[in-house]
Amino acid sequence: MIELHHYPGTAAMVPHILLEEIGAPYRRVHVDRPANEHKQPPYLQLNPNGLIPVLVDGDLVLYETAAIVLHLCDRQPRAGLAPAVGTDQRSHFYKWLVWATNTLQATLMAYFYPERWVDPGNAEGAAQVRRQAQARVAGMLDQLDAQLAAGGPWFLGPQYSAVDAYLWTLCRWTRNFSADRARDRPHLGPYLQRVLERPAVQRAIANEKLQPPYV
Repeated sequence: MIELHHYPGTAAMVPHILLEEIGAPYRRVHVDRPANEHKQPPYLQLNPNGLIPVLVDGDLVLYETAAIVLHLCDRQPRAGLAPAVGTDQRSHFYKWLVWATNTLQATLMAYFYPERWVDPGNAEGAAQVRRQAQARVAGMLDQLDAQLAAGGPWFLGPQYSAVDAYLWTLCRWTRNFSADRARDRPHLGPYLQRVLERPAVQRAIANEKLQPPYV
């Protein structure tokens, strides 16, 4: 059985949603992040980077959220969570998946953990990193909003895909921003509500015991 090592509200929510969409048997393994369980030797044997999530599928151990997403899409093609291989739509799927993890998620991490990018104790530098990261995130959310203005109802068009689960999870991280929240944009806000209404997303929220606001 597939095991998903996760902590609520993190990037692990992306494969969590996909596993609920797929409907295949799986087991959630809670990682106690506040207790730094992900930095302890047993977890580091699964992911030497000490990051969440990790997916264990038989003898296969995978980390990096985008890699886990691609694995689930390829192993469960009947779920229809990615366009057909070799099509232009599949190429756009790759583009946005990589953009989500490498551009938007990376910048959000700079916002939430600015102290990682400055010398210890440099509070002023950390504050500057956070301000710059939030400004960059705002531009990226505008890019998502413009993309949705050109089509829909899902991000790649008429078919829901794993990219929707990924973008919803990342946009959710802006819910407590003082300004420039994802949900405040004219096309992005209604889109996030459509994703939220999916039964798989609702089950993932219930499983993780998340509290509103959800986006």
